[in-house]
Amino acid sequence: MKWSEISIHTTHEAVEAISNILHEAGAGGVVIEDPNDLIKERDASFGEVYELNPDDYPEEGVIIKAYLPVNSFLGETVEAIKQAINNLLLYDIDIGKNKITISEVNEEEWATAWKKYYNPVKISEKFTIVPTWETYEPVSSDELIIELDPGMAFGTGTHPTTVMCIQALEKYMKPGDTVIDVGTGSGILSIAAAMLGAKSVRALDLDPVAVDSARLNVKLNKVQHIVTVSQNNLLDHIEEQANVIVANILAEIILRFVDNAYRLLEKNGYFITSGIIQAKKQEVKEGLMKAGFAIEETLVMEDWIAFIARKA
Repeated sequence: MKWSEISIHTTHEAVEAISNILHEAGAGGVVIEDPNDLIKERDASFGEVYELNPDDYPEEGVIIKAYLPVNSFLGETVEAIKQAINNLLLYDIDIGKNKITISEVNEEEWATAWKKYYNPVKISEKFTIVPTWETYEPVSSDELIIELDPGMAFGTGTHPTTVMCIQALEKYMKPGDTVIDVGTGSGILSIAAAMLGAKSVRALDLDPVAVDSARLNVKLNKVQHIVTVSQNNLLDHIEEQANVIVANILAEIILRFVDNAYRLLEKNGYFITSGIIQAKKQEVKEGLMKAGFAIEETLVMEDWIAFIARKA
């Protein structure tokens, strides 16, 4: 099969939103070329050190590459992607240069691109993310390994917004808690919650591709007896109470269901929210407090914010 590679030169701020647009367009894979990766300190004991070629990275901003099958609808798909990216300006998201180029790659080159950018990475005190094709030996006896298959185009689990959510789950979720994961994507947060001892996890996503991806990864990590994945729009029509609700999603979307999150949480339950850019920090904080939440902690990683809010 032949694939078309769409390359978008944008900003760090727009990465999450554009990645989501590409997923919804049916991308068969996403690669993020971030020049910050060239200067990050890496610990070889976790198996994440590998050679990066500076020529592959932009001098400023970020390049997002996605892979779309070459078919008769490709032109319409690309135009829809361009329009959706331009619409991000309506949400005050800086899209930077927004330079978009298209090129053709074959199946073998597409697979190589994945493996070039996806390696075992330790993302928190307990968790290491490992691609399914890698052989990885745990460094410590209490290390938790999440295996992910990136073929469904929902990322590697190493984005700062995901890392902050997992770190918050480690700190605030207790064994035996019930958890709801809103906008589950690859299912990584649900898998992490299950491995941390959750009694049950309900993973929700509106995108059927995400639902399929999450189910695949849940089975891959052998937590299907704890995690239930289903298609759903945010928390609409959900009635069961939870001890923890986690959502790694855009700020505008968080504000749409903050009242429902408050309603469904048990007393002293936690609402972990991430995917918030600096420009939206105050708006989300005010929305959480207006709904009745107390801000327990604010996490910051690179240009991203995460709030841990508690229902008093």
